Amino acid sequence: DKVIRVVPESERETQILRAAFNRLKVDLWQPSSPFHIVEGAVADVRVPQNATRSLLPFLQQANIQYTILISDLQQAIENQTAGRSHRSRRSLPGYNYEVYHSLEEIEDWMHYLNRTYSDLVHMFSVGKSYEGRPLYVLKLGKRSRPYKKAVWIDCGIHAREWIGPAFCQWFVKEALQTYQADSDMRKMLTQLYFYIMPVFNVDGYHFSWTNDRFWRKTRSKNMRFHCHGVDANRNWKVKWCDEGASLHPCDDTYCGPFPESEPEVKAVAHFLRKHRKQIKAYLSFHAYAQMLLYPYSYKYATIPNFNCVESAAYNAVNALQSAYGVRYRYGPASSTLYVSSGSSMDWAYKNGIPYAFAFELRDTGHFGFLLPEMLIKPTCTETMLAVKNITLHLLKKCH
Repeated sequence: DKVIRVVPESERETQILRAAFNRLKVDLWQPSSPFHIVEGAVADVRVPQNATRSLLPFLQQANIQYTILISDLQQAIENQTAGRSHRSRRSLPGYNYEVYHSLEEIEDWMHYLNRTYSDLVHMFSVGKSYEGRPLYVLKLGKRSRPYKKAVWIDCGIHAREWIGPAFCQWFVKEALQTYQADSDMRKMLTQLYFYIMPVFNVDGYHFSWTNDRFWRKTRSKNMRFHCHGVDANRNWKVKWCDEGASLHPCDDTYCGPFPESEPEVKAVAHFLRKHRKQIKAYLSFHAYAQMLLYPYSYKYATIPNFNCVESAAYNAVNALQSAYGVRYRYGPASSTLYVSSGSSMDWAYKNGIPYAFAFELRDTGHFGFLLPEMLIKPTCTETMLAVKNITLHLLKKCH
Protein backbone atom coordinates (compact mmCIF):
# COMPACT_ATOMS: atom_id res chain seq x y z
CA ASP A 1 0.00 0.00 0.00
CA LYS A 2 1.06 3.56 -0.70
CA VAL A 3 -0.09 7.01 0.32
CA ILE A 4 -0.17 9.54 -2.51
CA ARG A 5 -0.95 13.24 -2.62
CA VAL A 6 -2.87 14.86 -5.46
CA VAL A 7 -3.70 18.53 -5.88
CA PRO A 8 -6.36 18.92 -8.59
CA GLU A 9 -5.50 21.91 -10.76
CA SER A 10 -8.84 22.33 -12.51
CA GLU A 11 -12.52 21.55 -12.21
CA ARG A 12 -11.97 18.70 -14.70
CA GLU A 13 -9.29 17.09 -12.51
CA THR A 14 -11.49 17.55 -9.44
CA GLN A 15 -14.39 15.70 -11.08
CA ILE A 16 -12.13 12.89 -12.34
CA LEU A 17 -10.63 12.38 -8.89
CA ARG A 18 -13.97 12.42 -7.09
CA ALA A 19 -15.36 9.83 -9.49
CA ALA A 20 -12.27 7.61 -9.40
CA PHE A 21 -11.96 7.65 -5.59
CA ASN A 22 -15.67 6.96 -5.22
CA ARG A 23 -15.51 4.04 -7.61
CA LEU A 24 -12.36 2.52 -6.11
CA LYS A 25 -13.50 3.08 -2.51
CA VAL A 26 -9.99 4.24 -1.56
CA ASP A 27 -9.15 5.30 1.99
CA LEU A 28 -9.01 9.10 1.92
CA TRP A 29 -6.77 10.54 4.63
CA GLN A 30 -7.34 14.15 3.72
CA PRO A 31 -10.09 15.34 3.20
CA SER A 32 -12.40 12.78 4.79
CA SER A 33 -14.60 12.17 1.74
CA PRO A 34 -14.35 12.50 -2.08
CA PHE A 35 -17.12 15.08 -1.88
CA HIS A 36 -14.66 17.48 -0.20
CA ILE A 37 -12.03 17.28 -2.95
CA VAL A 38 -11.68 20.76 -4.40
CA GLU A 39 -9.46 22.50 -6.90
CA GLY A 40 -6.14 23.66 -5.43
CA ALA A 41 -6.47 21.73 -2.15
CA VAL A 42 -4.48 18.63 -1.25
CA ALA A 43 -6.00 15.17 -1.27
CA ASP A 44 -4.01 12.43 0.51
CA VAL A 45 -5.06 8.94 -0.42
CA ARG A 46 -4.08 5.52 0.84
CA VAL A 47 -3.95 3.30 -2.23
CA PRO A 48 -4.14 -0.44 -1.58
CA GLN A 49 -1.57 -2.55 -3.37
CA ASN A 50 -4.17 -4.09 -5.69
CA ALA A 51 -5.48 -0.66 -6.73
CA THR A 52 -2.01 0.83 -7.28
CA ARG A 53 -1.77 -0.95 -10.62
CA SER A 54 -5.00 0.61 -11.86
CA LEU A 55 -5.05 3.99 -10.15
CA LEU A 56 -1.55 5.32 -10.80
CA PRO A 57 -1.56 4.58 -14.56
CA PHE A 58 -5.07 6.02 -14.68
CA LEU A 59 -3.83 9.29 -13.13
CA GLN A 60 -0.88 9.40 -15.53
CA GLN A 61 -3.21 8.87 -18.46
CA ALA A 62 -5.51 11.63 -17.26
CA ASN A 63 -2.40 13.81 -16.95
CA ILE A 64 -2.97 14.38 -13.22
CA GLN A 65 0.19 14.97 -11.20
CA TYR A 66 0.67 13.07 -7.95
CA THR A 67 3.45 12.66 -5.42
CA ILE A 68 4.10 9.61 -3.27
CA LEU A 69 4.09 10.52 0.44
CA ILE A 70 4.62 7.00 1.81
CA SER A 71 5.85 4.36 -0.62
CA ASP A 72 5.49 1.32 1.62
CA LEU A 73 2.80 1.71 4.24
CA GLN A 74 3.36 -1.65 5.93
CA GLN A 75 7.01 -0.75 6.44
CA ALA A 76 6.00 2.63 7.88
CA ILE A 77 3.62 0.96 10.35
CA GLU A 78 6.32 -1.48 11.41
CA ASN A 79 8.80 1.37 11.86
CA GLN A 80 6.33 3.14 14.14
CA THR A 81 5.70 0.16 16.37
CA ALA A 82 9.18 -1.36 16.19
CA GLY A 83 10.25 -2.81 19.50
CA ARG A 84 6.72 -2.56 20.83
CA SER A 85 6.60 -6.26 21.68
CA HIS A 86 10.02 -6.13 23.38
CA ARG A 87 9.13 -3.00 25.30
CA SER A 88 8.83 -4.01 28.90
CA ARG A 89 5.55 -2.85 30.40
CA ARG A 90 7.17 -0.11 32.44
CA SER A 91 5.92 0.25 35.98
CA LEU A 92 3.44 3.10 36.17
CA PRO A 93 5.63 5.58 38.04
CA GLY A 94 7.96 5.32 35.04
CA TYR A 95 5.12 5.62 32.50
CA ASN A 96 6.53 6.73 29.17
CA TYR A 97 4.62 9.65 27.67
CA GLU A 98 6.73 9.63 24.52
CA VAL A 99 5.34 6.39 23.10
CA TYR A 100 1.86 5.40 21.96
CA HIS A 101 -0.10 3.28 24.42
CA SER A 102 -2.72 0.60 23.93
CA LEU A 103 -6.17 1.10 25.44
CA GLU A 104 -5.35 -1.35 28.23
CA GLU A 105 -2.19 0.59 29.15
CA ILE A 106 -4.08 3.90 29.12
CA GLU A 107 -6.80 2.50 31.37
CA ASP A 108 -4.21 1.08 33.82
CA TRP A 109 -2.56 4.50 33.86
CA MET A 110 -5.87 6.22 34.65
CA HIS A 111 -6.54 3.84 37.55
CA TYR A 112 -3.01 4.46 38.83
CA LEU A 113 -3.45 8.27 38.79
CA ASN A 114 -6.81 7.93 40.50
CA ARG A 115 -5.15 6.05 43.36
CA THR A 116 -1.97 8.12 43.53
CA TYR A 117 -3.26 11.69 43.13
CA SER A 118 -6.58 11.46 44.90
CA ASP A 119 -6.36 15.13 45.93
CA LEU A 120 -6.32 16.31 42.29
CA VAL A 121 -7.71 13.43 40.22
CA HIS A 122 -11.09 11.74 40.26
CA MET A 123 -11.81 9.04 37.68
CA PHE A 124 -15.33 8.07 36.65
CA SER A 125 -17.17 6.54 33.72
CA VAL A 126 -19.87 8.32 31.68
CA GLY A 127 -21.23 5.09 30.22
CA LYS A 128 -20.33 2.06 28.13
CA SER A 129 -19.19 1.69 24.53
CA TYR A 130 -20.94 -0.44 21.90
CA GLU A 131 -18.68 -3.37 22.79
CA GLY A 132 -19.26 -2.80 26.51
CA ARG A 133 -16.06 -0.97 27.50
CA PRO A 134 -16.25 1.74 30.18
CA LEU A 135 -15.99 5.32 28.92
CA TYR A 136 -13.54 6.78 31.42
CA VAL A 137 -13.07 10.46 32.18
CA LEU A 138 -10.58 12.06 34.56
CA LYS A 139 -11.77 15.05 36.57
CA LEU A 140 -8.73 17.14 37.30
CA GLY A 141 -8.51 20.08 39.70
CA LYS A 142 -8.32 21.27 43.30
CA ARG A 143 -11.50 20.74 45.28
CA SER A 144 -11.16 24.34 46.40
CA ARG A 145 -14.85 25.25 46.27
CA PRO A 146 -18.05 23.37 45.50
CA TYR A 147 -18.87 25.17 42.26
CA LYS A 148 -16.21 25.80 39.65
CA LYS A 149 -16.27 26.43 35.93
CA ALA A 150 -14.91 23.59 33.85
CA VAL A 151 -13.14 22.73 30.60
CA TRP A 152 -13.93 19.53 28.69
CA ILE A 153 -11.12 17.89 26.68
CA ASP A 154 -11.55 14.79 24.54
CA CYS A 155 -9.13 12.86 22.35
CA GLY A 156 -9.46 9.93 20.00
CA ILE A 157 -12.93 10.44 18.49
CA HIS A 158 -11.30 9.04 15.34
CA ALA A 159 -9.47 5.82 16.18
CA ARG A 160 -6.44 6.14 13.89
CA GLU A 161 -5.43 9.59 15.15
CA TRP A 162 -3.11 8.24 17.85
CA ILE A 163 -1.44 11.57 18.62
CA GLY A 164 -4.76 12.70 20.18
CA PRO A 165 -4.81 10.25 23.13
CA ALA A 166 -1.06 10.85 23.51
CA PHE A 167 -1.79 14.55 24.00
CA CYS A 168 -4.58 13.96 26.52
CA GLN A 169 -2.18 11.89 28.62
CA TRP A 170 0.53 14.53 28.23
CA PHE A 171 -1.86 17.24 29.42
CA VAL A 172 -2.64 15.31 32.61
CA LYS A 173 1.06 14.59 33.24
CA GLU A 174 1.97 18.27 32.82
CA ALA A 175 -0.85 19.41 35.09
CA LEU A 176 0.22 17.05 37.88
CA GLN A 177 3.97 17.63 37.49
CA THR A 178 3.98 21.42 37.15
CA TYR A 179 1.11 22.22 39.51
CA GLN A 180 3.48 23.17 42.37
CA ALA A 181 6.02 25.21 40.43
CA ASP A 182 3.98 26.83 37.66
CA SER A 183 1.71 29.64 38.83
CA ASP A 184 -0.42 29.49 35.67
CA MET A 185 -1.07 25.79 36.12
CA ARG A 186 -1.85 26.30 39.78
CA LYS A 187 -4.32 29.03 38.87
CA MET A 188 -5.95 26.78 36.26
CA LEU A 189 -6.36 23.83 38.62
CA THR A 190 -7.52 26.02 41.48
CA GLN A 191 -10.10 28.01 39.54
CA LEU A 192 -11.31 25.32 37.13
CA TYR A 193 -12.06 21.65 36.75
CA PHE A 194 -10.84 19.79 33.68
CA TYR A 195 -12.81 16.82 32.42
CA ILE A 196 -10.40 14.80 30.28
CA MET A 197 -11.42 11.85 28.14
CA PRO A 198 -8.18 10.36 26.77
CA VAL A 199 -9.92 7.89 24.45
CA PHE A 200 -13.43 8.78 23.27
CA ASN A 201 -13.81 6.02 20.70
CA VAL A 202 -12.51 3.14 22.84
CA ASP A 203 -13.70 0.28 20.59
CA GLY A 204 -12.28 1.88 17.46
CA TYR A 205 -8.98 2.71 19.17
CA HIS A 206 -8.59 -0.85 20.40
CA PHE A 207 -9.38 -2.10 16.87
CA SER A 208 -6.72 0.23 15.40
CA TRP A 209 -4.16 -1.57 17.62
CA THR A 210 -5.32 -5.11 16.95
CA ASN A 211 -6.76 -5.24 13.41
CA ASP A 212 -6.59 -2.15 11.23
CA ARG A 213 -4.20 0.69 12.02
CA PHE A 214 -6.25 3.08 9.85
CA TRP A 215 -9.67 2.43 11.33
CA ARG A 216 -11.57 5.69 11.93
CA LYS A 217 -15.12 4.95 13.05
CA THR A 218 -16.80 3.32 16.03
CA ARG A 219 -17.40 -0.46 15.91
CA SER A 220 -21.20 -0.74 15.98
CA LYS A 221 -22.66 -3.29 13.57
CA ASN A 222 -24.89 -2.48 10.63
CA MET A 223 -27.20 -5.38 9.89
CA ARG A 224 -28.06 -4.49 6.33
CA PHE A 225 -24.61 -3.69 4.98
CA HIS A 226 -22.20 -5.79 7.05
CA CYS A 227 -20.15 -2.64 7.53
CA HIS A 228 -18.97 -1.62 10.96
CA GLY A 229 -19.02 1.72 12.60
CA VAL A 230 -20.22 5.29 12.47
CA ASP A 231 -18.13 8.45 12.27
CA ALA A 232 -18.41 9.63 15.88
CA ASN A 233 -17.80 13.18 14.69
CA ARG A 234 -20.83 13.15 12.36
CA ASN A 235 -23.26 11.58 14.84
CA TRP A 236 -24.16 14.63 16.95
CA LYS A 237 -27.55 16.29 16.91
CA VAL A 238 -26.63 19.47 15.07
CA LYS A 239 -27.55 19.67 11.37
CA TRP A 240 -27.23 15.87 11.51
CA CYS A 241 -26.37 14.12 8.25
CA ASP A 242 -26.38 17.27 6.20
CA GLU A 243 -23.46 18.39 4.02
CA GLY A 244 -20.14 16.63 4.64
CA ALA A 245 -21.64 13.47 6.12
CA SER A 246 -22.62 10.26 4.36
CA LEU A 247 -25.79 8.20 4.60
CA HIS A 248 -23.97 5.08 3.45
CA PRO A 249 -22.92 2.75 6.31
CA CYS A 250 -19.72 1.70 4.55
CA ASP A 251 -18.41 5.25 4.17
CA ASP A 252 -15.84 6.76 6.54
CA THR A 253 -18.10 9.73 7.22
CA TYR A 254 -21.27 7.69 7.84
CA CYS A 255 -23.51 9.76 10.13
CA GLY A 256 -25.26 6.73 11.68
CA PRO A 257 -28.91 5.67 11.55
CA PHE A 258 -29.97 8.59 13.77
CA PRO A 259 -28.28 11.30 15.94
CA GLU A 260 -26.56 9.92 19.04
CA SER A 261 -27.05 6.38 17.74
CA GLU A 262 -23.56 5.60 19.04
CA PRO A 263 -23.51 4.88 22.79
CA GLU A 264 -20.20 6.78 23.09
CA VAL A 265 -21.68 9.95 21.57
CA LYS A 266 -24.91 9.58 23.54
CA ALA A 267 -23.02 9.18 26.85
CA VAL A 268 -20.78 12.21 26.33
CA ALA A 269 -23.66 14.36 25.02
CA HIS A 270 -25.66 13.42 28.11
CA PHE A 271 -22.79 14.36 30.41
CA LEU A 272 -22.19 17.69 28.64
CA ARG A 273 -25.90 18.55 28.67
CA LYS A 274 -26.06 17.83 32.39
CA HIS A 275 -23.04 20.10 33.09
CA ARG A 276 -23.64 22.71 30.39
CA LYS A 277 -23.91 25.55 32.93
CA GLN A 278 -20.51 24.69 34.38
CA ILE A 279 -18.54 23.86 31.22
CA LYS A 280 -17.17 26.97 29.52
CA ALA A 281 -14.84 25.39 26.95
CA TYR A 282 -14.95 22.26 24.81
CA LEU A 283 -11.65 21.13 23.24
CA SER A 284 -11.45 18.15 20.92
CA PHE A 285 -8.18 16.77 19.55
CA HIS A 286 -7.80 15.32 16.07
CA ALA A 287 -5.09 14.83 13.45
CA TYR A 288 -3.73 15.76 11.01
CA ALA A 289 -3.58 19.24 9.42
CA GLN A 290 -2.04 21.67 11.93
CA MET A 291 -5.15 23.75 12.43
CA LEU A 292 -7.14 25.25 15.27
CA LEU A 293 -10.81 25.31 14.30
CA TYR A 294 -13.89 26.86 15.86
CA PRO A 295 -17.58 26.91 14.84
CA TYR A 296 -19.30 26.66 12.59
CA SER A 297 -18.47 23.46 10.77
CA TYR A 298 -21.84 23.00 9.13
CA LYS A 299 -22.27 26.44 7.57
CA TYR A 300 -20.41 29.55 6.46
CA ALA A 301 -21.51 32.01 9.12
CA THR A 302 -20.00 34.07 11.89
CA ILE A 303 -20.64 32.97 15.47
CA PRO A 304 -22.13 35.61 17.81
CA ASN A 305 -19.09 35.71 20.13
CA PHE A 306 -16.67 35.70 17.18
CA ASN A 307 -14.35 38.41 18.58
CA CYS A 308 -13.65 36.55 21.83
CA VAL A 309 -13.20 33.18 20.16
CA GLU A 310 -11.13 34.59 17.31
CA SER A 311 -8.73 36.40 19.65
CA ALA A 312 -8.42 33.26 21.80
CA ALA A 313 -7.53 31.25 18.67
CA TYR A 314 -5.09 33.87 17.39
CA ASN A 315 -3.22 34.00 20.71
CA ALA A 316 -3.25 30.21 21.09
CA VAL A 317 -1.75 29.70 17.65
CA ASN A 318 0.98 32.26 18.37
CA ALA A 319 1.78 30.59 21.71
CA LEU A 320 2.00 27.23 19.94
CA GLN A 321 4.32 28.63 17.29
CA SER A 322 6.68 30.05 19.92
CA ALA A 323 7.91 26.55 20.84
CA TYR A 324 9.24 25.16 17.53
CA GLY A 325 8.09 27.61 14.89
CA VAL A 326 5.24 25.37 13.75
CA ARG A 327 2.54 27.52 12.21
CA TYR A 328 -1.09 26.48 12.66
CA ARG A 329 -3.87 27.85 10.49
CA TYR A 330 -6.93 28.90 12.45
CA GLY A 331 -10.48 29.97 11.74
CA PRO A 332 -14.04 28.70 11.36
CA ALA A 333 -13.98 24.99 10.50
CA SER A 334 -16.23 25.34 7.44
CA SER A 335 -13.95 27.76 5.60
CA THR A 336 -10.60 26.68 7.09
CA LEU A 337 -11.06 22.93 6.60
CA TYR A 338 -14.37 21.99 4.96
CA VAL A 339 -18.09 21.93 5.68
CA SER A 340 -19.18 19.03 7.88
CA SER A 341 -22.37 18.45 9.81
CA GLY A 342 -23.07 16.64 13.07
CA SER A 343 -19.72 17.47 14.69
CA SER A 344 -19.08 17.50 18.43
CA MET A 345 -17.65 21.02 18.34
CA ASP A 346 -20.75 22.54 16.70
CA TRP A 347 -22.95 20.59 19.08
CA ALA A 348 -21.04 21.84 22.14
CA TYR A 349 -21.31 25.42 20.89
CA LYS A 350 -25.02 25.08 20.09
CA ASN A 351 -25.55 23.71 23.59
CA GLY A 352 -24.23 26.80 25.27
CA ILE A 353 -20.50 26.14 25.63
CA PRO A 354 -19.07 29.49 24.47
CA TYR A 355 -15.55 28.32 23.62
CA ALA A 356 -15.60 25.25 21.38
CA PHE A 357 -12.44 24.28 19.51
CA ALA A 358 -11.16 21.38 17.48
CA PHE A 359 -7.41 20.96 17.11
CA GLU A 360 -5.94 19.17 14.12
CA LEU A 361 -2.48 18.28 15.42
CA ARG A 362 0.71 17.54 13.46
CA ASP A 363 1.61 17.00 10.76
CA THR A 364 0.50 18.21 7.32
CA GLY A 365 0.81 14.85 5.61
CA HIS A 366 4.43 13.76 5.50
CA PHE A 367 3.65 11.09 8.10
CA GLY A 368 -0.11 11.61 8.23
CA PHE A 369 -1.68 9.28 10.78
CA LEU A 370 1.69 7.61 11.36
CA LEU A 371 3.30 10.46 13.28
CA PRO A 372 6.51 8.91 14.70
CA GLU A 373 6.90 8.57 18.45
CA MET A 374 9.89 10.92 18.41
CA LEU A 375 7.45 13.71 17.44
CA ILE A 376 5.08 13.11 20.38
CA LYS A 377 7.07 15.32 22.73
CA PRO A 378 7.40 18.41 20.48
CA THR A 379 3.79 18.08 19.30
CA CYS A 380 2.46 17.85 22.85
CA THR A 381 4.77 20.55 24.19
CA GLU A 382 3.60 23.15 21.66
CA THR A 383 -0.05 22.09 21.94
CA MET A 384 0.17 22.46 25.71
CA LEU A 385 1.07 26.14 25.25
CA ALA A 386 -2.02 26.67 23.11
CA VAL A 387 -4.33 24.92 25.57
CA LYS A 388 -2.96 26.88 28.53
CA ASN A 389 -3.40 30.05 26.52
CA ILE A 390 -7.06 29.30 25.76
CA THR A 391 -7.69 28.35 29.39
CA LEU A 392 -6.16 31.55 30.76
CA HIS A 393 -8.14 33.54 28.18
CA LEU A 394 -11.25 31.89 29.61
CA LEU A 395 -10.41 33.08 33.12
CA LYS A 396 -10.21 36.67 31.92
CA LYS A 397 -13.50 38.30 31.00
CA CYS A 398 -13.76 38.81 27.27
CA HIS A 399 -16.21 41.43 26.01
